[in-house]
Amino acid sequence: MEFLGVDFSCAFGSLSNGKFPEKDCLLPLISKLLGYCIVAASTTVKVPQILKILKHKSIRGLSLVAFELEVVGYTIALAYCLHKGLPFSAYGELAFLLIQALILVAIMYYFSQPLRTTTWIRALLYCGVAPTILAGQIDPILFEALYASQHAIFFFARLPQIWKNFKNKSTGELSFITSFMNFGGSMVRVFTSIQEKAPTSVVFGSLLGILTNGTIMSQIMIYQKPPTKTEKKTE
Repeated sequence: MEFLGVDFSCAFGSLSNGKFPEKDCLLPLISKLLGYCIVAASTTVKVPQILKILKHKSIRGLSLVAFELEVVGYTIALAYCLHKGLPFSAYGELAFLLIQALILVAIMYYFSQPLRTTTWIRALLYCGVAPTILAGQIDPILFEALYASQHAIFFFARLPQIWKNFKNKSTGELSFITSFMNFGGSMVRVFTSIQEKAPTSVVFGSLLGILTNGTIMSQIMIYQKPPTKTEKKTE
């Protein structure tokens, strides 16, 4: 019995015989199911952050460069997984995260008017190079080098935001829900990547995600100011 590439026959066979499924049967099944759960959750992971910006009409405390680097990292990671032929459950969230990250950066551009010349150059450069990378029309050695660098890109994408939070002792318009989902997704992805026998670099990238997303999530909890209570005037 197979559905969406997930083989349930092993587990159902053991349960029908009154036995608990063996580890070699259960772990791959859990990995596949968790992988699809991550893909499903990724369709809305950045929505809370987008809505918070739109609600307050502000990108106070947010690092534009950090979110731009995130877009670059998602682009490289998605292209690599596509052309390596990994199962969709092992990387599917990257497609949804890239779309949402692009929307998020576009909104940040809107609330950053007027845009600097350097910002326009970065945006045009991405639009010119990204289609080539996603199509895999680059030298294989360069492709491997790009993928190796994307872990550094994600790491350095978080650093400007972490530093800005620390310097301001505030996380501004950062969404705790989005940060929490990023952190949880990185933790689960370590397990699924190991089970799917993904390259070591993929697992390492998820571990870095746990470190950086966990740091930002902690900063939100530490620097979050309690809501001010309005006192009633006594006459």
